[in-house]
Amino acid sequence: MNVKQLDDKRLVEFLQEGKISAFEEIYRRYWYKLYGIAYHQTGVREEAEELVQEVFLTVWNRRTEVVIRHLDLYLTIAIKNQVYDYIKSQISYRKYQEYLIFQEIHQHYATDEIVNFSELSAAVENVLSRLPEKSAEVFKRSRFENQSVREIALGLNLSEKAVEYHITKSLKFLKENLKPFQSDN
Repeated sequence: MNVKQLDDKRLVEFLQEGKISAFEEIYRRYWYKLYGIAYHQTGVREEAEELVQEVFLTVWNRRTEVVIRHLDLYLTIAIKNQVYDYIKSQISYRKYQEYLIFQEIHQHYATDEIVNFSELSAAVENVLSRLPEKSAEVFKRSRFENQSVREIALGLNLSEKAVEYHITKSLKFLKENLKPFQSDN
């Protein structure tokens, strides 16, 4: 059987029967397209490759459970969902790191190991004033106004990826410039 000549519908039928050659052909046909979507959204080659691998692993593992009517559409939606989950986890991880930093600052404040809250606030304002205007605006909307990445992107006419870049850049800049307020623990 020459799987290269089969249409997607027949490939899916053979995939559901567990024929590895059908899976390999689907992989060959769609890997680059899915990689392109993932890379465009993440901007990181290794992450994009990993996300595509995860989609194909899921397709193989769930081949008997899932009804696939339009293979191209199914795979496109699957990679977009995978990318969405990845970005969501990255944002959650970043917020968790930020939480730990602020908890550490708060703990030291409570134990009088840092000068006082007003000095810290002034230092934060000072550091924020040295950021590029767009980065400072994105950071303030994210952290002080509690806006989501999507809300900020819409409000400032930026892509969500650009908003995430500005937040990451601001957090790194704050961390570097507020070292005197951090403990050595």
